[in-house]
Amino acid sequence: MTTIPASSIAELERTKVLHNGEKVSLTFSDAEMERRLNGLRKIMEDKGLEATVLTSYHGIKYYSDFLFTTFGRAYALVVTPQDSVSVTANIDAGMPWRRSYGDNLVYTDWKRDNYQFAIAEALAQRAITPKRLGIESDFLTLDQHAKLQAQFPGVELVDISKEAMRQRMIKSAEEIEVIKHGARIGDLGGEAIKAAIREGITEYEVALIGTEAMTHEIARTFPDSEIRDTWVWFQSGINTDGAHNWATTRKLQKGDILSLNCFPMTSGYYTALERTMFLGQPDERSLELWNINVEVHRAGLELIKPGAVCKDISAELNEIYIGYGLLPNRTFGYGHSFGVLSHYYGREAGLELREDIDTVLEPGMVVSMEPMITVMDGEPGAGGYREHDILVVGEDGAENITKFGFGPEHNIIDA
Repeated sequence: MTTIPASSIAELERTKVLHNGEKVSLTFSDAEMERRLNGLRKIMEDKGLEATVLTSYHGIKYYSDFLFTTFGRAYALVVTPQDSVSVTANIDAGMPWRRSYGDNLVYTDWKRDNYQFAIAEALAQRAITPKRLGIESDFLTLDQHAKLQAQFPGVELVDISKEAMRQRMIKSAEEIEVIKHGARIGDLGGEAIKAAIREGITEYEVALIGTEAMTHEIARTFPDSEIRDTWVWFQSGINTDGAHNWATTRKLQKGDILSLNCFPMTSGYYTALERTMFLGQPDERSLELWNINVEVHRAGLELIKPGAVCKDISAELNEIYIGYGLLPNRTFGYGHSFGVLSHYYGREAGLELREDIDTVLEPGMVVSMEPMITVMDGEPGAGGYREHDILVVGEDGAENITKFGFGPEHNIIDA
């Protein structure tokens, strides 16, 4: 085995340019990407920043259309008043450049902290010596923050994460088009799952069927996209008690409460379809609980409109649960924003239908209505009850882009 001398390792380049192949068709137009970047540059101008270093999945994706895979390595997007450059790991070679808007600089593994060095080099190549540098403090670990500060001694690191989140909360026409396709594809996954439900099939087998159906439709609808991250949480019995419970090897049984959860992911854009179902006729208490949750869901759909306040929507829906003595059975807020997010990145916390959020709904926002209650094991009607629709807020109201039926009249499956 040949060992490379340490002196040779030291001579290997710390960064490189890998413009390998040609740029591919991105999810969004150049005009859309410039709109986003100009919005960030306005934030930079307001805060007196010479540049911004984005490090989150959602920040890099939103402003470059590139969604990285960390695998223990860090990524960045350096945005200046004139351009943007992604900083990516050598292991990805030319793919980040091909799949991103803007320039790209690659850092190698040959020396520790080449990542921070590459960020500094990207700025130096543009003759920028920052005094104030924008960062996403909600996504930087303490270690990453310390290393970035060490790379830029004396430079003030200024958080821009809340302002960037606010920009992401208002969707463009191009974004809404992608989200509408996502809702349609989620409905297709739901139909595939509904057709597959039978006694004896396992949760994970049902989940695979829904995932495959959605993946094929994403590839057909977006032929230039990466195919990644689409998934299904299909739950039965006690496994319905939590909204984020993964599918298991449990076999479906007659009388089970079921929870269908489809999550088609198009180029980092998340959509969802969630429905309560039963395999066979539900018992009296289960049916009563299900109908109560459907009542809340219907009321919530009517409340989503421009000018409505998130906390006021929550308060009004709480009153329905209070009337039935079920408010303690609620498990989370009534809905949230959509866009660049997944189960491991990107939540737009400023746009959630919760009691502590005073955001006013505006045209261009996209939110869910998803009430859920959980009844504990051993109690009558035990299980988790959840419905979920996606609405696009317009000038005069809101458009429900989820078409899959909900409630007992649609989702009792013959055993």
